Formats: sequence, C-alpha cells, structure tokens
Amino acid sequence: MAFQQGTLWERIRTTTERALSSGALLPAPTEYTFIEDRGVRFFVRVLAGLRRKDEARKKQESAAATGKQANPFLPPEKDLTVADLSDTHVAILNKFNVVDHHLLLVTKRFEEQDLLLTLKDFEALWICMAEFEGLGFYNGGREAGASQQHKHLQMVPLPLAPQGPGVPIEPLLAQADRNAIGTIPGFPFLHAFSRLEKNLAASPSLAAGTAFQRYGDMLQSVGMSAPRPESLTRQTLPYCFLMTREWMLVVLRSKEFFEDISLNSLAFAGSFFLWNTQQLDRLKAVGPMHALKSVAVAKNR
Repeated sequence: MAFQQGTLWERIRTTTERALSSGALLPAPTEYTFIEDRGVRFFVRVLAGLRRKDEARKKQESAAATGKQANPFLPPEKDLTVADLSDTHVAILNKFNVVDHHLLLVTKRFEEQDLLLTLKDFEALWICMAEFEGLGFYNGGREAGASQQHKHLQMVPLPLAPQGPGVPIEPLLAQADRNAIGTIPGFPFLHAFSRLEKNLAASPSLAAGTAFQRYGDMLQSVGMSAPRPESLTRQTLPYCFLMTREWMLVVLRSKEFFEDISLNSLAFAGSFFLWNTQQLDRLKAVGPMHALKSVAVAKNR
C-alpha cells in the first residue's frame, strides 16, 4: 500500500472515513478549555475515551504476564492502515484518537519502545513531514507515556488548538538559545532544544540525516547515550522527543503520572488530555507547568 509523493494527506482522510464507517476507529468526544500559565496558553481537552485506551493497555499487560503476545501492530488493522512509508515503517491511524488524523509510524518488525530512534525512524518521520505540517513525537518508554511496547512514532497535524499558535509552547521558543543545541528559559526542568534549518522537508532523506545526528547530540547534552548508527541502542533514561519542521525538543522523564494524570510528549507541547473535570480542577489549581516539572527530571540532578 505504498503511496505516491503528495498523496499521503488524502490517504489519511479516506482511511479515516473508512475506519469510522467500519467501527475500527474509536474517536473520543471532547470538550476543551485553555489554562494560562507562565507565558503559555495550555490547550486542555477533557474526555472519556482515554479510559478505553487505558483498559487496552491493562489487557496488554495482563496478557504479557501470562506469556501471551498482545500486539495491535503485528499485523495492524487493515481498516486503520494508511500506507507503507518505507521498507521499515507503515503508517496507521491511532485507534483511540482524540486528535483528528492522528498518525502512528510503526516499525514493520517488532522493536521495543525503549530503543533509541534510528535513521530509518527519522526517514519515516520526514516522509510524513514533507507531506503535511505536523508535530512528530516519540514517547521513549513507559515513564514517558508509551502505551504500547512495539516501537512507534506519532504525528498529529498542526495547529494543535483551534486558537493561538500552531504549538501552544511557541511563545517560549522565541527566548530559546540560538545555539545548535540550547534550552528554553521558560522550562523549569532538564531538556535540550534545537532549531532546524529552513526547508529541510524539501528533501526527506537529507532532513533525516541532519535530524538523526542532531538528535544524538541532544541526547548526549542531557546525559544520555547517543544511538549507534550500525545497531539498535537501548535508551539509558526515559524521555520525550518532539519535532516540527522548525525545531526539536528532548525532555528527560522521571515518571509517567502527575497524580492520576498520564502525561506523554504532547503535554510538553502544551496540549493536555484529561479524563474528567476533577482532573481539570486539580490541573488549574497547580498549573500545567508545575505538572510538567513534577514528571520531568530536575535541572540540578
């Protein structure tokens, strides 16, 4: 199901329609609000659908405990499959989506989710980046919010919110270091930030090489081991990775949950997903930036 250049977005749209009709896609209805905190207008959705995703993960953990394989990506559901991206990756729709056209970039062969990204991973990501403007991200391990053991990157279209900048944290990026690898002054936790050269998406293969090298340098800047080009490398710490056409961000993680709220990479872009209004009230009380700080590694570790 390989696709021709320039057709991926249309494939995503038609696959979404098919999956909705068949019942393979299970979107969750949401209501949203904004929380202003430390220069960021955080976008917060409140929903019930994440419970289904949580229940699916618990079933997977239960199956793993009994020695049974539970992997929704081998093979992926036919009605959710969008296209072959490369000889190593396939694009499928996120079954339990709260963001429209949420794409998963899944390795065709099983790889663990706590392995560092490879050049092939970046090639698949940039193939998508060349097709439409989006936010790519990777939850490196369970503590970073990963809900499946099979390695998969993710990509959602921009803008993330119906109002404001494409990515809610963008107001903080203007103060970020201009060095090849720097930091964002408004982030009170250990991280690495890097701007990307303009028009990289015009050549996905070149972009992949550039981003892969930068990614390794960023990991080392926060005390992690860099990936080895010739072999798979297991991560030394859990982390979140985010990327647009213009920048990359790495955040080290200490745990998955703030109280009972699971946070993945999208939270560090300024987009939160909550189960109920009780969680919303608590998030408003402490502030989203405090929640992020509580699940990330401290700067002075």
